[in-house]
Amino acid sequence: MPEARQTSSKGKQPRTIAGKTRPAADPANQQAYSQFQNAVQLMQEGAFDKARGIFEKLTQEGAPELLERSRVYLSVCVKNAAKSELKFASEEERFDYAVSLLNTGHYEDARDQFDALLAKNASADYAHYGLAVLNSITGQAEECLDHLSRAIELNPHNRIQARSDADFNDMVDDPRFTELLYPESI
Repeated sequence: MPEARQTSSKGKQPRTIAGKTRPAADPANQQAYSQFQNAVQLMQEGAFDKARGIFEKLTQEGAPELLERSRVYLSVCVKNAAKSELKFASEEERFDYAVSLLNTGHYEDARDQFDALLAKNASADYAHYGLAVLNSITGQAEECLDHLSRAIELNPHNRIQARSDADFNDMVDDPRFTELLYPESI
């Protein structure tokens, strides 16, 4: 009969991930962890500039265990802070930016810009038209028809433009789309 092994905690190190031991709870590490948690909280609340300052400090003088995560979160803060800092001189400038986002495949960012245009001016036919194009490209037929209908209602010239717009190619088989663009043939 095999002998039963005796397990003793005497002289054994606590098991950790990848064989690494947990750092001693020194006040500097505890402070760094506390700052890290504070920065993550700020980031989740959308206060990217405040979180950015903390992460910058942590990448220079924080605990080594937090260094890589702090760098990653710092880049997230920089990116999101830049997004929120966008300033446009006019609605046309914002619209041009939204179209450039649409053309480069940044659909959610483009949607945000079109929505911002409509928040300022619900009668902006070009923003409705832009959302119609976006929804056509992303396969959202109902939303496409709603925005295109509104764009045509606000500016009848949009009907003529949509007839030759290749961005609506995915909609041509939908009879509602045809009825919207060619009401005179009904």
